Order: sequence, then C-alpha cells, then structure tokens
Amino acid sequence: MNKFKFVFELAAQLDRAGITATRVGLVIVLVWIGGLKLYRYEDEGIVPFVANSPLMSFFYHQPAGEYRQHMNKEGQLIPANREWHEQNGTYVFAYGLGSVIVLLGVLISLHPWFPRVSAVGSFLVVGMSFVTLSFLITTPECWVPALGSSEHGFPLLSGAGRLVVKDVIMLGAALVTMADSAKAYLRRSQELSRSFTQDRSETFTRTNQNSRTSLTMSSVD
Repeated sequence: MNKFKFVFELAAQLDRAGITATRVGLVIVLVWIGGLKLYRYEDEGIVPFVANSPLMSFFYHQPAGEYRQHMNKEGQLIPANREWHEQNGTYVFAYGLGSVIVLLGVLISLHPWFPRVSAVGSFLVVGMSFVTLSFLITTPECWVPALGSSEHGFPLLSGAGRLVVKDVIMLGAALVTMADSAKAYLRRSQELSRSFTQDRSETFTRTNQNSRTSLTMSSVD
C-alpha cells in the first residue's frame, strides 16, 4: 500500500511538468498545423469547414456547395480542381489563416518572458477552438454519410468529425495555459509593485535622515 502511495505522491508533484508539457504541446501543434497551410493539399482539406461556416464562408468566392465537385484527395493532383480553388480564394485564405495560427503558437511560447502576452495568445486559442467545434454543427462532412449502411449520421463521426472533436482537448489545454500565464503575470506585477514601494520607502527614509543630519549640523553651527 505504501508503494502505491509513493506513486501518487510522485504524480502529485508533476503538475508543473504537466502544465509545461501542455504549453509545449500547444505551441508544437499550432506552429506545425499553421505551417502546413503553406501546402495546397492542406488548404483544400479545410474547404468543407470554411464553406459551410456562417462565420467564415464569405472568405470564399465560389457558390456554396460547389466545392464538392472539385475536391482533390490527399496526394492527388487534378489541374482543373486546382484552378477552381485558385478562383475560390482557397489558398489565399489558408495562407492568412496559417499565419494567424503560427502567430498564436509564438505568442504562447513567450510565457517565460512575457506571460501577459502568452495569456492573450491562449485566450485567442480558446476562441479559435470554439469556432472549430462549431464545424460539428455546420459541416455535413463531419458525420458518416448515408450511403447504404444503417450506420450513419449523429453520433457517428466521420474522419473529418473525429479531427474536429479533438479541439475539445485544445480548448482545455488553452484554458490551462491561459490561467497559468495570467497567474505568472499577476505574481510578477505584485513583486514589481512591492519592489517599487520598498524602493520609495527606502528613498523617503534616506531623505528624512539626510534632512535631520542637515538640521543637526545647522544647529551646531
């Protein structure tokens, strides 16, 4: 029994390591996924999510639903589909989105030096995660389609749906890092405030002492 207690005591000391691992994981995922937006296969893969989202569909130029006729499989190249995506603004939007995602990763990575900036980055990832999770409602491709099998529709997630639902983890991780960075910022601010107050107090004390010394010397004279 004591051996098991030792394991739990050891596990209880890993909270800081867990938060650090969570932050590093967030940074890796954000920078990696954001960087992949430089590649057209990735840009084309997010089209169903964006095209069906009432929050994002206005970034595209082609009629909604038309994308279904122009989807390339990963690793596949059909020039006519590529041209359609060029006209749709698929790649331009993805480059902008990828830049934002990479920037969020960079902001979170600044925690050791600028915890306030890192907290803002985590907060923005929380918002981004909510938008991503909304795809479960707006994107039909998130659910297994009815193609003859009785296994289709809610709650049977398709490959796209399984990808989206994982953002629940991203949301939780961003909340943890946001709270941790906010605590670090407040702690640092309090330390600076105490240091400033102490310096002012010491300066005031020295000034009073110098004044008394001057008065004493004047009296002697």
